[in-house]
Order: sequence, then structure tokens, then C-alpha cells
Amino acid sequence: MSEHFLVTGGNRLEGEVVVGGAKNSVLKLMAAALLAEGTTVVTNCPDILDVPLMAEVLRGLGCEVELEGSEVRITTPAEPKYHADFDAVKQFRASVCVLGPLVARCRRAVVALPGGDAIGSRPLDMHQSGLRLLGARSEIEHGCVVAEADDLHGANIRLVFPSVGATENILMAAVLARGETVIDNAAREPEIVDLCNMLNQMGAKVSGGGSTTLTIQGVRKLEPITHRVIGDRIVAATWGVAASMTRGDVRVRGVNHKHLGLVLDKLRLAGAEVTPEVDGFRVIQRERPKAINFATLPYPGFPTDLQPMAIGLAAVADGTSMITENVFESRFRFVEEMIRLGADARTDGHHAVIRGVPVLSSAPVWSSDIRAGAGLVLAGLVADGVTEVHDIFHIDRGYPRFVENLRGLGGVIERVSTE
Repeated sequence: MSEHFLVTGGNRLEGEVVVGGAKNSVLKLMAAALLAEGTTVVTNCPDILDVPLMAEVLRGLGCEVELEGSEVRITTPAEPKYHADFDAVKQFRASVCVLGPLVARCRRAVVALPGGDAIGSRPLDMHQSGLRLLGARSEIEHGCVVAEADDLHGANIRLVFPSVGATENILMAAVLARGETVIDNAAREPEIVDLCNMLNQMGAKVSGGGSTTLTIQGVRKLEPITHRVIGDRIVAATWGVAASMTRGDVRVRGVNHKHLGLVLDKLRLAGAEVTPEVDGFRVIQRERPKAINFATLPYPGFPTDLQPMAIGLAAVADGTSMITENVFESRFRFVEEMIRLGADARTDGHHAVIRGVPVLSSAPVWSSDIRAGAGLVLAGLVADGVTEVHDIFHIDRGYPRFVENLRGLGGVIERVSTE
């Protein structure tokens, strides 16, 4: 049985929406529970498909995992298993984040190469080279990343690119290594800071979170704790862009607006009134959005995860926009679906040029990943007629209560099941 969305265009979004915990944080925090024997509790977990998938990965490693509402309880044994097999990890990319914790706790890890979004090459070279500098041996064997270490020791590691995943894996391995580790050109995302904060709560000694240099003083043991996930800035920004596209008025709560500084500035340039609030922000767009240019970059630059929404906004903006993708080379496949909806767009390598039209035209479209799916739904909100969005399981992986939240803002959307 498959499902698709029917999205009816023409309605202005108005009201309030509360976002849950960050998808890009919660899965790594769950993996960090492997670093301490006992029960770790992660709260404010989003209701998305990837959370139970990660729970299955952890169960396969010997953990007991209980999911109840927005809380996950993970009980890690004294000796976790070290083999995360293909059946457990094949469905989502973030499963590779167990690599660092397993090397730290077990001195051995076998993690099947993961699946996930089809948005381009995301090699594990930096993960492996970082672990090697810490004293581990790491190779790709029979479709798995295999890492072994007789001893882990501190090292000076410089990443060739500020990869979030590599930063996380090296960080989680280094907290139980002997001596000091310095990670230069580290990722600076708020989700990295969230992980650093949790590790420090557990007894790690990590400094520099949010900067380009992380310093880790290795410790012998970590303790289980309770930690609350930060709000999801990507989901929050998606609703902000939706307000701008539909000339709406939406208050977004449950997120730190400082995590979205550049994104909110771009919405202001598009003509929106953006007001920061204590636990979120408000976006009001009274006129047709203005065309603006975007270039994706690692944090604090414009997030690549919001590139499809930026293209959707540009598609109905007054004027011509240029979008430059600097992170994932295959993300522009989304543009092909936007053209089906009547967008005037063309791509050339890492660039897309979009000439805005007053209204898009409904058509059947297919999601290729989480963010592309959400972007297509937003496009459907500003298209005439009813847009069919297929392969919506992608959206369910990253957007909790998506239909309910969109309806709560006045959007017209229906989930349809077919045999």
C-alpha cells in the first residue's frame, strides 16, 4: 500500500505551529547513549519515522529502548554489541552515527553502509580518517565500515570540510580516548552544540561547541543522564517559508530564532515582516514575495536542507532568483518536479535560475527526499487546483504531525492510501 498527499492551493496560512525536537539532533543523542552503561533519557523527541528506526538500530546493539510520547529511554548494557547490520541501518543515513560511540565503548565497530536520502555523495572518508588518527584501523569490507582499536589516543584532526557527521563521530569516539583531541574546521551547527552539551552532562570534557575548533579531554567513563533535544530549526524555517509563499501570518514556537539568523534575514529581504520571539518567531507576508538569491553553505550559512523551500519561494517571487548549491550536488533534481508544477527554472551545475510566476499549476509530483517532499507540498499550496505529492514516506521521516500542523494553519491537504 502506498500513500500520497492531495494539496489544494490558494489558501493563506495563518495561526500558530509548535515544532518538536530537531531530527538532526535526536538521532545523534540517541547514539550517544551507547557511551554510558545504564539508562539515558532523551526528551522532546519528534514524532518522526527515523526515531523508531534508530531505536531498532540500538536494540540490535543490545540496548533496551522504550518510546513513550516525546520521550525515549535507552538502557545500554555493560558490553554492547558492535555489529549494526544492514537490515537495521539501510533506511536512513544517520544510522552511521553509532560508529564513533561503538569504537569508543567496544574498541570495535561493524556498521553496514547506510541508506537515506538520495541527494548526492556523502562519503565516509572523513569519518574513517579521523578515527585512524585516534588510533583505530578502519576499512570498508563487504558493504560495512569496519573499525578496530587496541587503544584510542588524542590527536590533532583537521577536517577538509566541516562535515556534521564526521564531526559527530570523531567527537563521540574522542570523549573516551586517552589524552587531548582537537578537531579543526569542525561543524558549527546548533545540533553539534546540543551533542556537546549532552556529552558534557554525561561527564565528558568538551569545549568549543559552536566554533570551528573543538577540544576534547578524554575521560575514562561517562554516566547516563536526561537531556532535552533542541527545537528543529529546519522544520521551523519550513513553516516560515510557507507563510511567506502564501502571503500568510504564522507564529512558529518551540525553536531558538538565533539558530535561523540568516534564514530569517532572507525572508525579510523577500518582503516579510519577521519578528523574533522568546520561543520562536513570527512571519507576516502582505505582498507577493520579492526575488532574492540564496547560496547554501555549512552553518551559519544558509542550510542545504532548506534549498527546496528557497526554490519554492523563488518560483512565485516577483523577479529572478539564483540559487547556488554548495553542499550536496544532486539536490537540484527537485527542480525537475518544480518545472512540472509550472516553475520557470533551469539548472547549470551548482546553480539554478528561477524566474518567478504569479501562480504555479497543479500536477502529480514525486518526492526524492525529506526536504524535497516538504518543498513540493509548499509549492502545492501556491498552485491552482489539486497537486498530488507521491512518495510521502520521505516527509514522514522528518516532519512530525505534518498534515495536522498544515491543516491547523488553514492549509488544505489530504493523505490518500492506495493499494
